[in-house]
Amino acid sequence: MPTNKVVPHLTPSERAARGKAARAESPRSRHAEWELWAERPDPVALLEEQAATRVPELVPIRYGRMVASPFAFFRGAAYVMASDLAGTPRSGFKAQLCGDAHLANFGGFASPERDLVFDVNDFDETLPGPWEWDVKRLAASIAIAGRERGFTAAERRTAVATAVRQYREAMRRFAGMRNLETWYARLDRDALLSRFEGEATAEQLKVFRKTTAKAMRKDNSRAFERLATTDGGEPRIVSDPPLIVRIEDLLPGEQASQFQEAMHTLLRSYRASLQGDRRHLLESYRYMDLARKVVGVGSVGTRAWVVLMLGRDDGDPLFLQCKEAQPSVLEPFVGRSQFDNHGRRVVEGQRLMQASSDIMLGWLRTTGLDGETRDFYVRQLWDWKSSANIETMAPSGMTLYGRMCGATLARAHARSGDCIAIASYLGRGDTFDRAVASFAETYADQNERDHRALAEAIASGRVTAEQGI
Repeated sequence: MPTNKVVPHLTPSERAARGKAARAESPRSRHAEWELWAERPDPVALLEEQAATRVPELVPIRYGRMVASPFAFFRGAAYVMASDLAGTPRSGFKAQLCGDAHLANFGGFASPERDLVFDVNDFDETLPGPWEWDVKRLAASIAIAGRERGFTAAERRTAVATAVRQYREAMRRFAGMRNLETWYARLDRDALLSRFEGEATAEQLKVFRKTTAKAMRKDNSRAFERLATTDGGEPRIVSDPPLIVRIEDLLPGEQASQFQEAMHTLLRSYRASLQGDRRHLLESYRYMDLARKVVGVGSVGTRAWVVLMLGRDDGDPLFLQCKEAQPSVLEPFVGRSQFDNHGRRVVEGQRLMQASSDIMLGWLRTTGLDGETRDFYVRQLWDWKSSANIETMAPSGMTLYGRMCGATLARAHARSGDCIAIASYLGRGDTFDRAVASFAETYADQNERDHRALAEAIASGRVTAEQGI
């Protein structure tokens, strides 16, 4: 990691002038553009390229989940969209990107202060890049989800344009703040209620309160009730193949024992990536068990492990998720990370974008039994984690939720990008909002074609899918 970087310090007026000047090079109206070019890569081929480094027996589960619907396909197709966005207009200003900023990758979780906060919550693809790419992925996800819910074209356009407008207006607010004010800004449960209570319906408020109350019960003790049992006096993770499989069921006896022993070394490696106070906390837990876990749509097939640890007694469990970090899908288009460990890339990006991050967030590198070296990042498995039920949203609910996501994404970008230049580029009018709303509909059309291409590849036997898992 470079430590001698020279950082220019322009005045606010100079930064604003840069943003306004960028409109001439990249007019805001051009963000409506997206065209299918003759050399566009085959979307299924891009998915197969990713599959080459994943666990072979899990790849059919990924295809099965992605083919379930156009929105499910979109969730797993971050690489496809990154390839498509590479040729679109850009302002020239960068920020730390989520890289996969769709509706389902925002949600609630516990802050270290034990508040329920709302933020971006998936960073597998994070890298610095054009801020517009995150905005367009969020916008396209709203259009695609709206189609799945049966919204009219006008309802979808309203939802998308409102989310983008919220991003633009929030970026302008951050541009007027002092640096520390921007850094401390966050949306917790009370702030969400305060900001949106006057606009939400009684039913939406009821769902919000029910969802947050449920999330605050989703902790390590709840995870133990759901995922573990006591076997021979020792806590053990319960296998639920193929989604959760204990190490003893994956490897022959001797190899499983070797793997279990190696976990102590790996945990020491992970511990070194934590802050000193958190290293001390982790040292108060002892390792108990390990299982492989199948994770969300886009990550199915990457190696993910659930680690069970115990603290003061059997009633003090800690579940860690150790998830493989492969190169970001953005890397071919924006360049390699400054970090040589992709686990660290994820962690550093998450800390930069989130207002508050899991205290157990860390990374490690290990060589597997197959001789391959892999990077992982580690966090708590459950810590008040919650997400909105997109599959049941009405148009007004998705519009309101899109506003929350747009404002949150702006705050995440403002922490790392030049918020004054970006706000100046976006301006006070709705030119950018309307352009991205048009882009979202056009890209939703393409996403449907790509989804059909995957369905045809499955039907022809080109790829194998296991559905309903």
